[in-house]
Amino acid sequence: MESRHAIREAAFRALFALATNPEADKSAVYAEVLPKDTEVPPYLSELVEGVLTHQEALDAALTPQLKKGWTLSRLTKPDLMILRLGLYEIRYEEAMPEAAAINEAINLAKRYSDDQSAKFVNGILANFIEASPKA
Repeated sequence: MESRHAIREAAFRALFALATNPEADKSAVYAEVLPKDTEVPPYLSELVEGVLTHQEALDAALTPQLKKGWTLSRLTKPDLMILRLGLYEIRYEEAMPEAAAINEAINLAKRYSDDQSAKFVNGILANFIEASPKA
């Protein structure tokens, strides 16, 4: 598993699985989201651990971006995981161009949600490009 895109998709799937079952063993989750007999790429564990470690801050930053009356709990799980992952890359991954992070999040939304979600993810994450420097 070489491509960052494939690693990011595996990270999304791992985060989704862990959100569904927080008690799950990460090693088992990684084994589930990776091709058989694949070593866990460092970037995969970096993304998953980073999102989990910064989840509270990510959620706090995302909440004011939602439409009035909306909460994170009202979002679909895939959309929430994609937003967390995209915002993590925008805020904490120095080597990741912000526009590329948004594009990757849009692609995940198109694959795991729908076109409306892709537009929603784009709209939310685009607010962070001008708004905040990397942590």
